[in-house]
Amino acid sequence: MENTRDFYAKLRRLVLPIAFQQFMIAAVSASDAVMLGFLNQDSLSAVSLAGQVQFVYTLFLFALTAGTSIFTAQYWGKGDRASVEKVLGISLKASVFISLLFTLAAIFLPELLMKAFTPEKRLIELGAEYLRIVGISYFMLGISQIYLCIMKNCGQAMKSAVISAVSMAVNIGLNALLIFGIGIFPSMGVAGAAVATTVSKAVELVWTLAEMLRKDRIKIRLSLIIHNDRTLLKDFWKYTLPVLGNQIGWGGGFTMYTVIMGHLNDNAVAANSIANIVKNLAVCVCTGIASGGGIIVGNELGRGNLDRAKEYGARVCRIAVIGGIISGAVLLALSPLVVKAANLTPEAKGYLKVMLIVCSYYIAGKSVNMTTISGIFCAGGDSRFGLVCDTVTMWAVTVPLGLISAFVLKLPVLAVYIIINIDEIIKLPAVYRHYKKYLWVKDLTREM
Repeated sequence: MENTRDFYAKLRRLVLPIAFQQFMIAAVSASDAVMLGFLNQDSLSAVSLAGQVQFVYTLFLFALTAGTSIFTAQYWGKGDRASVEKVLGISLKASVFISLLFTLAAIFLPELLMKAFTPEKRLIELGAEYLRIVGISYFMLGISQIYLCIMKNCGQAMKSAVISAVSMAVNIGLNALLIFGIGIFPSMGVAGAAVATTVSKAVELVWTLAEMLRKDRIKIRLSLIIHNDRTLLKDFWKYTLPVLGNQIGWGGGFTMYTVIMGHLNDNAVAANSIANIVKNLAVCVCTGIASGGGIIVGNELGRGNLDRAKEYGARVCRIAVIGGIISGAVLLALSPLVVKAANLTPEAKGYLKVMLIVCSYYIAGKSVNMTTISGIFCAGGDSRFGLVCDTVTMWAVTVPLGLISAFVLKLPVLAVYIIINIDEIIKLPAVYRHYKKYLWVKDLTREM
């Protein structure tokens, strides 16, 4: 068995860059909220709701990067670079197609998209203004994120994190300049936030492609995008489609939560927007543990070291439990400062105070579920469980309960919020039982 110190060193080299990368992504949302909140509450709420379009888009993108990660981690662990480039060609072809659809919808049908999330005319107008511009970034994101995923799985996690971090720093800096109109820059409000995001994604894409051109990097080959390896294509979609179904089921349910909150009142929308941003910031380390752990387990499975992969999975799960508890405790400790700093009405601040308490226990459960379902299970191709577990939990339990509590029983806002945030907790027993079956201990590679 590999030295325990070596395992933790390897995990640290993956977790820290990925967690930092996720933190910077969440920081951009936080900067949007803080800066737009200084303009007015409508701007904050509109961009938050418009962001749900990108959230739905990223569900597809996450499924593709998950499928890419499953096979890249295993084939890279096996030392098969040629198959990694074939995986890249398959995932890029799908990603470009899906990204183009979302770009066209955001540019040409923004009002229709916004009406799905709110009936408020002013929020629809502001959100549509944002979507028309930011939609351009979806296409660029579809290319850069797939290649950054390849880099993380092929020993370049730190460089991948640096590229993302610089892109996000550009986004935050341009947010300040373009939202408020500092110096020679015009004051553009929500449109400024959209321009900042689009420019930052252009920076990310150009740098990613430049990195790909360096010696000894995995290459994007047009021939492998046009002509996919049929055997690998079949394997890719066999394990990626359940992840996509899982993401659509889970993401659709999560979007329904936003729809439910969006139809209560403006204060609920604003408080929920801030709570989601804080939750995303607090869960960054947990995301790093899940992604890094999945890569390490996948590497060992690809090498045929099934017993070692099983032991690594157990270690990663223990770390996920500790990481989730600590992250929830930190959020709880900082929640009074967040409430004080938020530029909200007194009623919205009252909502936010309780929402952050709810988020603290949500994160503890999320850490364990994300590490097992999205990290360890997917590393071995056991992606069907997540589809069943998340779909049943959300669509048979929390979404119906949320709709009934909000629109039939007309319960208070905070009661509704608590009900729609119990999904990560009620999944835990089923996730643990499935983990102990060890169906995820599987080598998916083939001789190419």
